[in-house]
Amino acid sequence: MKRALAPQLPLLLPLLLLLPLLPLLLSACARPPAPSAPGPMADLDWYRAAAASGAAVYAVDPAASLVAVTVRRAGLMARLGHDHVVAIRTLSGHAAPGLGRADLAFRLDQMTVDEPPLLGEAEIAREPSPEAVAGTRRNMLGPVLEAQRYPVVTLHVESLAGGRLGVDVTLHGATRRLALPAAVRVDAQQLSASGKATLKQTDFGVTPFSVGGGLLSVRDALEVRYHIVSRRWTPPASPSPPRRERTARERGRELSRPPA
Repeated sequence: MKRALAPQLPLLLPLLLLLPLLPLLLSACARPPAPSAPGPMADLDWYRAAAASGAAVYAVDPAASLVAVTVRRAGLMARLGHDHVVAIRTLSGHAAPGLGRADLAFRLDQMTVDEPPLLGEAEIAREPSPEAVAGTRRNMLGPVLEAQRYPVVTLHVESLAGGRLGVDVTLHGATRRLALPAAVRVDAQQLSASGKATLKQTDFGVTPFSVGGGLLSVRDALEVRYHIVSRRWTPPASPSPPRRERTARERGRELSRPPA
């Protein structure tokens, strides 16, 4: 393999030197922003009504929840790249398990890249440098996911038979229905769902990052594992309307009334 690549190295060196400039070159061709995704707040009235009717409703606890996505390298020059783990720790949304529904969302620009503990759990021995992590984040949010154009990922969940969840995932402007395995636990105060799945970027119109005609790229398939915790939720009481100040005439009438 080394002999086969040796004649190509003079051609590859300029390409490798251009890698840091790639996000800037691609951003010059950016398209106008797409309409914002509605997110779970658009469904908040539905969950308020469900809770008012006596249904158990749960709100996602982002501090106790995690979605981790492992991205593996590919191509003839894969050894020059790194495997990565992208984490989502800012999920928001609600679930009504008795009614078989949940709605979740998160912002792409709030994802983290290559947290050391998560790298170890994914059996990635080599920890990337801070510069490599920053470059991965730029490429991920820029030319790959176009986060400025499609800033939010939404998930509409319906329960299916056989311990699976039907999830409508809206990512990069495309919505796809996935049947995900899940271990779901529910009690009076807490709901949790855990599982693993493999997703393809191309199913959502995302082109996996690649340079040099595919000599260095990332795999289309993404390894996803998730553990989502929600707590029992009671809608906040609607604020009382402000008390109207009485006019001087109204106060005068009250003062002029004879005592009872």
